[in-house]
Amino acid sequence: MSIIIFIIILSALIIVHELGHFLVAKKFGIRVDEFGLGFPPRAKELFIWKNTPFTLNWLPFGGFVKIFGENPIADEPSPPLGSYQGEGLANGVSFQLKNRGIQASVLVAGVIGNFLFAWLLISLGFITGMPAPADIALPIENARTVIVTVLPDSPAALAGLKSGDAILSLSRGVARSELTPEALSLFIAQSIEPITFEIERGGQVSKKILIPTKNILADRPAVGISMDVIGIVKLPPHKAFWQGFKTTSELTWMTGQAIGTFIFQALGGKADFSSVTGPVGIVGMVGDVRELGFSYLMTFIALISINLAIINLLPFPALDGGRLLFVAIEGVTRRSIPPRIFNALNTAGFALLIFLMLLITFRDVRNIF
Repeated sequence: MSIIIFIIILSALIIVHELGHFLVAKKFGIRVDEFGLGFPPRAKELFIWKNTPFTLNWLPFGGFVKIFGENPIADEPSPPLGSYQGEGLANGVSFQLKNRGIQASVLVAGVIGNFLFAWLLISLGFITGMPAPADIALPIENARTVIVTVLPDSPAALAGLKSGDAILSLSRGVARSELTPEALSLFIAQSIEPITFEIERGGQVSKKILIPTKNILADRPAVGISMDVIGIVKLPPHKAFWQGFKTTSELTWMTGQAIGTFIFQALGGKADFSSVTGPVGIVGMVGDVRELGFSYLMTFIALISINLAIINLLPFPALDGGRLLFVAIEGVTRRSIPPRIFNALNTAGFALLIFLMLLITFRDVRNIF
């Protein structure tokens, strides 16, 4: 089930991204030869909209758009007028014949699509009920102490505790009315016997037995969790969309900073690549988040959409950011990048991305077993 949900999520995020490219390209009169759902080989043509065939393909991962003239062809003479490509050139519907501003708009439209999608999901979360820390300047309902992070290989991780678990009670010593993060941390630090945690996850209540260890903190026993008081925020639609925009913007800024810091550390050889998760790892995360509830899953999808938007803006060949860099260079130099160089850099960039993805996937699989 987690794999199916992951495929649906990934497809939705990529289709939203490609739809941004499609709509802006059509807005500026650029011909789009195909909008594909999934990847070839083609299964069937679904319908035609805005003179573009929408197709269903056999590989059910994401989608694509074929924008006429997006990729220059090396050493190919201009097609004769009257041919399919020649008509496109003559009518000025080629991506390459548009000014740099229009080209940049088409390229950045996919990123904007992912941002808008994240905004929509977070706004819907605020309408239906969004988990939020109690110290936020918004009305909070049903505030409880919730596990925020779980350290790998800690007693909490080995017992099966996960981020998002609400702590209902401990085996002894702490009243329900005193289940604050501070009181729980003090109780754990003073414990020398196993502790039974009663937790709630996705509406299901269970018990986990943990033995505190002194290997996590130097001065006291611990089980490897951090906690916060989390409640539910429900807002009317007009406030939800405004708060959703603010939250999405803040998350985008923080995610951009985190990715920028990681890249800077990677260039210096100091990055922790164990924190990078690939498709296999995300499948497992989808299963965990799904157990916590629908609002958590929507937030998770919004975060992936934000990450996809920012990563696509990186000035790396084969990404939208790399294409934007080429457009900027052409705008400054007032001349087009030779097709051979353009295509070689894109091919090399794509190959490197595939190689990195395979490495991350291999590490994810190895961690599972």
